[in-house]
Order: sequence, then C-alpha cells, then structure tokens
Amino acid sequence: MILPLSSEHLDQAWMIERSAHSHPWSETMIRDLNSRGACHHVLVVGDDVVGYFYAQNIVGEVTLLNIAVNPSEQGKGYGRQLMDAFLDICQQSQAESAWLEVRESNIGAFSLYESMGFNEVDRRINYYPTATGKEDAIIMSYIFF
Repeated sequence: MILPLSSEHLDQAWMIERSAHSHPWSETMIRDLNSRGACHHVLVVGDDVVGYFYAQNIVGEVTLLNIAVNPSEQGKGYGRQLMDAFLDICQQSQAESAWLEVRESNIGAFSLYESMGFNEVDRRINYYPTATGKEDAIIMSYIFF
C-alpha cells in the first residue's frame, strides 16, 4: 500500500536509507517531512515499510529526489510499484514534467526508469562520490501530455 510518508514511518525509512545507499542522505534530511513542495510516500507491506520516495512538486515540475527499497526486499517489483505511484501522483497533481537523476553505475534503476518512459536529457559529470572517485549523474525526464 502506498501512503504519504508520516512520522511513524521515519525510523524504518532511515534504516532503509542507510542500508540501500552507498552515500545515504543525512538523518535530518530523511526526517524532514515539511520541505518545500514535499511529496514523500512509502510502500508498506503488512506493518513494514519496504520502500519510499521523496519528491518535490514546484509549480508543475516534480523532481524525484530519493527512492529506495529495503535491500532484503529488492527484486520483488517494489521499485516499479513506487515509480508507478510516483507517476500517478504527478498526474493527479497535473504536473507537466517529472525529473530525476541516477548514478551511471545504477544500471538496474536506469533501465527501470527508461522502461517507464523517462528519457536521458543530460549528465552531471563527476557528480556523485564513489569509493574510488566520482561518477556521472544521468538526468532523466518524463513529459506528461
């Protein structure tokens, strides 16, 4: 079930953030429910948060800021469910476009986004830190018609 992110989900979201990302957001960022244009949601199965996304809707342009699925739950289609919900929420809010960026090494996520209709539009060269240096961020967009 996709639900708006609330304070009761934050401990689980923080746990997922630390385990799913090589360079996680700070706990302060994860716990900020009231950022400008906040559109944050969780995927709950039973009583457990299995994934989430953080997005920002500013004047019809929605940016996916962060998305993660608990590593123990990956490979079950939850990432696609979160992305479907993200796009549905964009459409419900009559967004003109959706934007995201993805690490160039995250081939699985890139393939998912591309299969859902996102297109690569640019790159931020040497944007993301890695264990051995830097890697590009691929900027992708989805235009609603």
